[in-house]
Amino acid sequence: MTVMPEIAAAEAELVDIFEDLHAHPEIGFEENRTAQIVAEKLRAYGVDEVHTGIGGTGVVGLIRGKGTGNRCVGLRADMDALPIDEATGLPYASQSAGKMHACGHDGHTTMLLGAARYLAETRNFDGTAMVVFQPAEEGLGGARRMLAEGLFERFPCDEIYGLHNNPMAAPGEVSLVKGAAMAGAQFFDITVRGQGSHAAMPHQSRDALVIASSLVGQIQTVVSRNVPATETCVVSVTQIHSGAAYNVVPAEARLAGTIRYFSDEMRDLAESRMADLCKGAALAYGVEIDFDSHNVFDVLLNDADLSDAYLDAAREVVGGDKVSERTTPLTGSEDFADMLKVVPGAYCMVGHSGDMPLHNPGFVLGKEILPVGASLLSRIVEKRLPLG
Repeated sequence: MTVMPEIAAAEAELVDIFEDLHAHPEIGFEENRTAQIVAEKLRAYGVDEVHTGIGGTGVVGLIRGKGTGNRCVGLRADMDALPIDEATGLPYASQSAGKMHACGHDGHTTMLLGAARYLAETRNFDGTAMVVFQPAEEGLGGARRMLAEGLFERFPCDEIYGLHNNPMAAPGEVSLVKGAAMAGAQFFDITVRGQGSHAAMPHQSRDALVIASSLVGQIQTVVSRNVPATETCVVSVTQIHSGAAYNVVPAEARLAGTIRYFSDEMRDLAESRMADLCKGAALAYGVEIDFDSHNVFDVLLNDADLSDAYLDAAREVVGGDKVSERTTPLTGSEDFADMLKVVPGAYCMVGHSGDMPLHNPGFVLGKEILPVGASLLSRIVEKRLPLG
């Protein structure tokens, strides 16, 4: 593994930054402390321009290389935490109840800071490196807000790269899927409005809870009996809310969940069948049922040529035996997809130690990934903006 010597020498600082961010997690669009630390570090590293408040709490830094070229390569990291109570027992565990960096965005932020420091110190590239610290990746639309506020109009960019930690891969393993790499996502809400009654006289009700429970079962057939076996689509009901008393049949019940897809056709099919099921249940039970669905993430599309460049950079950092081009996309979603719709680029996964999956209260990011990720992000800039 060939971690940049300058980054290896700064590993202790990276660990300190990471542990501090981990101990002070902030939910999407509330990353005020994190953004302040990021901006202060960028200025201390000698980054040429530091811009704050983009997309709420987003931060952008511009680093000019030794050459006079006008091309720009972007690097992006997300900063937000999740509404989870941490259960790791780490000495640097979350100090904020109900908030935890259970997806490793604290690590992503640290890695990009490490890359910014290296690039500002060495400047061995011809053009401009742009570092983008994005808020609110976890379903709150941080990328879209940055784009809506003119991210790439204010800071034109030729190509952009990102990465995500992967606790399910061996430390230092880098993988990437060309083309459709991660699923698009819809979130849906279903509200059943029935008629409540005394629990001792349920015949006087139109039981919203029973109707909602029936819908949960019916929704499981949307994929299994409608989506062709050669296509990929996931429909998951993740919430059910109804009732507040032991002796009352509730008048209303709410369901919520997500659709994951790789083609608009499959997304539209799933939405249409769910809407039909709701209409049918409303007619069958004599109640009102509202179905609403809205897009949260687009399908993440990795540019083929830039994916090859990213894989080449990874081979120089971790070695060819630890780099792979996967063919199976992930059904998880990532709002970096929105940036890739505007600017071509690529997104990879980097393995680290740990035995807990993402979004788990016991998730621990292996700190050995920090200099690896920082080196990978730095190297892709140098390769895409070569001097001479």
